[in-house]
Order: sequence, then C-alpha cells, then structure tokens
Amino acid sequence: MTSNKSVLNWIEEMKNLVNPDHVVFIDGTEEQREQLRAQAMQTGELIKLNQEKLPGCYLHRTAVNDVARVEDRTFICSRKQENAGPTNNWKDPKEAYKMLYDIARGSYVGRTMYVIPYSMGPVGSPFSKIGVELTDSIYVVLNMCIMTRVGDAVWEALGDSEDWVKGLHAKCDIDSEKRYICHFPEDNTIISVNSGYGGNVLLGKKCFALRIASYLGWQEGWMAEHMLILGLENPKGEVKYIAAAFPSACGKTNLAMLIPPEHFQKQGYKVWCVGDDIAWMRIGPDGRLWAVNPENGFFGVAPGTNAKSNPNALASTRQGTIFTNVVHNVADNTVWWEGLDKNPPKNAVNWKGEPWDASKGEKGAHPNSRFTAPAKNCPCISPEFENGAGVPISAIVFGGRRAKTAPLVYQSKDWNNGVFVGSIMASETTAAATGAVGVVRRDPMAMLPFCGYHMGDYFQHWIDMGKKLGDKAPKIFNVNWFRLDDEGNFIWPGFGDNMRVLNWIIDRCEGKVDARETPIGYVPYAKDIDLSGLDFSVETLEKILEVDPELWKAEADGIEEFYQKFGGRLPAELKTELAGLKERLGK
Repeated sequence: MTSNKSVLNWIEEMKNLVNPDHVVFIDGTEEQREQLRAQAMQTGELIKLNQEKLPGCYLHRTAVNDVARVEDRTFICSRKQENAGPTNNWKDPKEAYKMLYDIARGSYVGRTMYVIPYSMGPVGSPFSKIGVELTDSIYVVLNMCIMTRVGDAVWEALGDSEDWVKGLHAKCDIDSEKRYICHFPEDNTIISVNSGYGGNVLLGKKCFALRIASYLGWQEGWMAEHMLILGLENPKGEVKYIAAAFPSACGKTNLAMLIPPEHFQKQGYKVWCVGDDIAWMRIGPDGRLWAVNPENGFFGVAPGTNAKSNPNALASTRQGTIFTNVVHNVADNTVWWEGLDKNPPKNAVNWKGEPWDASKGEKGAHPNSRFTAPAKNCPCISPEFENGAGVPISAIVFGGRRAKTAPLVYQSKDWNNGVFVGSIMASETTAAATGAVGVVRRDPMAMLPFCGYHMGDYFQHWIDMGKKLGDKAPKIFNVNWFRLDDEGNFIWPGFGDNMRVLNWIIDRCEGKVDARETPIGYVPYAKDIDLSGLDFSVETLEKILEVDPELWKAEADGIEEFYQKFGGRLPAELKTELAGLKERLGK
C-alpha cells in the first residue's frame, strides 16, 4: 500500500467511475502472483503448460477481434491539436475524457480492480519513472510483473511525489468499435478501453515508455527512443555500447541478441543484450550519452522465432513466460508456432481455441502471436542490465529495408547530418517472387507510431541534444541488411554476420579505420570489414557498399515531399541537410 495522497485520491476517483466489487493492491510477491494464476486458470484466462518442459509458463488467448495494436484508434490528446502534429491522431482532451469515462463507467461491476505500482527502469534509478496502472485483467497484472518492476518497493521509491503516470485499463466488452488507447501527455495519463491485447493494455510498454516518455524527455531534456541497446565486447574485455532503431520486420530483436560468428567467438568476442526495444537516454555527469532499458522483459513476436533465427530469444521463453495466441500442442501440453520448426503438432488447438490440422494449410498461430518473457532468462543478458546508471553509448545506428538505395553501412557526416539520416529512415515493400520494389514507407527513428508530440519538435529535440553533447555525442550510422540482387535475393547473409558491420562501426568511433566520402556520408573500404570465415567475396561486398547518385536523386525528391508534412516546425537544420545532399548529388 501507499500513503501518497495524489495516488490514493486518483484511485478513489477511478473506483467511483468503474465500480469494482474488490480492490487488490499488487505487492510484487510470488505468493500473490501464484494466487492470481490459480484464479486465471479457473476462469480459463490462462492455461498452465507442461511444467517439466516449460516451468512457470502459461498460454493465453485474446478475443478474435483483439490481436494487435490499433494505430487508427490510438490518440494523442494534447490541449492544442497542432502539438500532436501531422503524424498522430488527435482528440480534444475534454471530449476524450468524457468519451472514455462514459465507456468505462460501471465496467468493473462484478470484477476486481488491480492496482499495479510499477517502475520503468531499475527502482530508484535517476533514469526511472513510476506509473500506476489500474486494470480488471489478471493477464495484464501478470504481464506487467514480467515487463516492468512491480511491487511495494515502487511505492517506497515514489514516496509523496506527484511525479508519476496514471494508467486506467478497462476491458469493458472488448468492443472493437469502442476501442480507444488515449494518451494525455500534459496530464501524465493513459486510458485504454475495450481491449485485452498486450500492446494496447500493458500501459508501461509503448504507451508510457515511448508516447508519454518521449514528451517527458522533450520537456525535461532527455530522450525516450524506440531502440535496442547492445554491448560489443572485444577479446581484451572492453565493451562498447550501441543503440539502434529499426522499423518493424528489420531484424531488431535478432540484432539485440546477436550471436557472433564462430570466427569471432573463437577470438573472444561477445555480444550483450541490454534491451531489445526501448532506450531511455540522458547526458551523464561526464557529458556523454548514457542509456537504460526501462523494461524488465521481452514482448516478442513468436512466429519466425526459432533455434536458427534467434536462439537467445527462444531460450528466453523456456521459463516463466506467458504465450499469447500461439498453437497449443495438446499431446504434450506445450506450444508451437509457424517457423518454430518443421514439425507442427498432430493433436493441436489453434490460437482461436479450435481443433487444428496443419495439413489443411491454415496457420495455427496468429501472425502477431506473442511471448512475454523475463529478460533475466536471456543467455546474453548484459551484466549491466540492472545498472541504474545506465551504459555509455558510443554509436547510434538507424536501419531500414531498402532493395538498392542504401549501402550496407554508412556513417553520417556529423550529428545534425545523423539526425537527418534518422529522420528519413524508410523501408520498402517488396514482392519477393519478382524482386519488384514497392512503396517507400518512412518511419523516422522508428518512432512514427510512438512519438507523443509533434514530430517536427521531436527532430528539433534531437538537434538540441546534439548541441548539449558537443564533441562527446555518439557517432551516427545507417545500416541496410536487405540489399537485393537482380533476382530479388538478399545479398548480405545477415543474422550473426551483422557483427562484422558492428565491429567496423566501433572501429570508426575509435578512429581505427578510414572511410570513403560519398554524397550521403562515409562508406567503408571493403578491406576494413572482416570477412574471415565467411563465403562472401570482397567484390560482392564492394557492390553493396555502392552509392548510386541517380537513386539518391529520386530519394531526395521523396524526402522533400515527406518533409512538407511538418511545415514550419521542420528544423532549419534539416532543410539545410537536404539542400546539402542535393548539392552533393549535383541535383
């Protein structure tokens, strides 16, 4: 419990709104969690899996109409519409509160209100922020206990402070027509109604850790970014840290948990995962940029995760994990999903809870099925994971999925040019069968769905952070693992071999290798990327390091069109960067 008046007053106000039969404060103890699991099994909310093969693991199914984040029903409710910017949906806060309260009113009748005190980041860290989520879902409670630090220690850290984030979640009727996820950045408030899917209801996740936190970072002079954090340890035992942003389907989790190629392992190289999804970054006492992962677990996509693609992620799911919308292998009471292996279970139930036969061609797991796994399970979790002081960032890496335009890797000319590189991040849709290039979708810093305020102001915040960091700013790079040949096949092997590129990035940060200047930035000399133990020619490497001026002239046109969205709030520095690119291209 807590004696914090701002918390207790708000809980009382919400109780009067939703009318629960009972109120339970979540204390973080295993004993209480076990009681909640038992209740959830009685109602069918959770299915207990084979405890010998998957100790502490459970299966959950969401409603069929509630399987993913709903971006069209996600709103930033800033007092002025222009402050939400052109890339967010906006609602007037007064109208939004009324609508949400009308939907949630009385929805907890016959249900229990669970009060979850949680810390984003290690409890007591100067990086950390505290939230309180009210929910009527045991599934939410148990997931939040994996994804965040939950319990009485959070109340102690909060004390009497009013600096905390309010979160109300109400399942209501899981009515997709009345489903809303609303953020009130000026009020430190999140409200989610009519959903039970994790991405919409684990309010510490994208809602707090990115949408609200990005606004707080802007106001308070720090950064909340959609980035993995990894540590690269060399044979001398020195560790350098990289933060990296990728749009979806670009191998972010695989990179966060990368396993070095055998050639590098034998030399003593290691990769440490600090975080797979979110980085909160502040300027430290030494003037450098330091980062923590505010989360305590992984909320990963199950399909495609296997012993080859990401053995560390798979290992993370072997204990204490909640699986959502995957196949239930009834024969041995375990789980399965497409891409796990080539042996779909014979006696199985699909994600909807229906008998399932793989031979009929229908997928058994939902394409967005999930696992919620404790980070401590990961075999490569960093020894610095719980360090409240964070880790110092040497390099920031942006990436996308481009068939021809972007080279394998390039370095920005300076910080402002790096912000430009991040702001133009994009991926292409490709028709794999023909290799045809489709639509370019821009996703600046991979934050398009997650920025809690005007993205023009967000770009300016990056520029301003660079001014504060000065010559201690991390170097900024762009990578593209997805160059295609003329037949539409990937050229670079990817996965663990991406470490070869990361090593070059660290070498550049330390001034150990030179680079070739191009109109877009600095590109490696092929000889400086270690291809040892890899059947990959220097000639092929040189091809995917090429920068085609004609493609970049077309790219510049696309950037100019994209930038028009931001009107007068696009920083002058980015206009200058675009003009500089055009000039260097002779455009």
